[in-house]
Amino acid sequence: MNAATTPAISIVIPCKNEAANLSFLLDEVDAALAGRDFEVVVVDDGSTDGTGEALKKRIEAGAAHLRHIRHDRSAGQSAAVRSGVFAARGAIVVTMDGDGQNDPVYLPKLADALKVAGPSAGIAAGQRLKRTDTKLKQFSSRFANNLREAILRDGTRDSGCGLKAVHTDLFRQLPYFDGWHRYLPALVLREGYGVVHIDVVDRQRRHGKSNYGILDRGLRGALDLFGVWWLRRRRKVVPTATEIRP
Repeated sequence: MNAATTPAISIVIPCKNEAANLSFLLDEVDAALAGRDFEVVVVDDGSTDGTGEALKKRIEAGAAHLRHIRHDRSAGQSAAVRSGVFAARGAIVVTMDGDGQNDPVYLPKLADALKVAGPSAGIAAGQRLKRTDTKLKQFSSRFANNLREAILRDGTRDSGCGLKAVHTDLFRQLPYFDGWHRYLPALVLREGYGVVHIDVVDRQRRHGKSNYGILDRGLRGALDLFGVWWLRRRRKVVPTATEIRP
């Protein structure tokens, strides 16, 4: 894929030390999006395993739609998502985790749901059913989600799901902070756009263990809640701007 190519959809996958999972996950992404105009942007967040080598081999083998963005050091999942969003060439970005727990079959469903919803919708957010995480991770996630909904009223049951489709231009306008990927529905609402929800089924991780810990996924994320609450209160009116020509 050359620099002039503009795909319709950019799949952004943040990952750290996920070489074993990427080997099958990227095959599944290709199968799920067969026949569509897309690119896959994998953001390697300072991996120390064979993630870089696995991506290099795949690209050299002919995966022209695959792009490898590498952080020189680990900066966290939020930073990896952000790097992917700013590297994306597609009009719609669909994010997913690199651990294999998100099923790629939902990628086109999310992109289509966002398109069908029309220009008033800014995000199609996946909401997980039948969680496969440990009981501790499920508890921390449930606690953070319940607290978030009580304060932000964003109407989203599970904002921590990695599967989300967002208009690229809008994605780049959202205020960034470490942990922002857990608050995307609320941040999109802040910009005056609606949220579409799609139920998805989580899967078991096949290889390795989580590289973004329990605190990063749940309890620590709750501390960001009040910052997002403040941001939303500071923008109560979102006007429609129209250029007037003579």
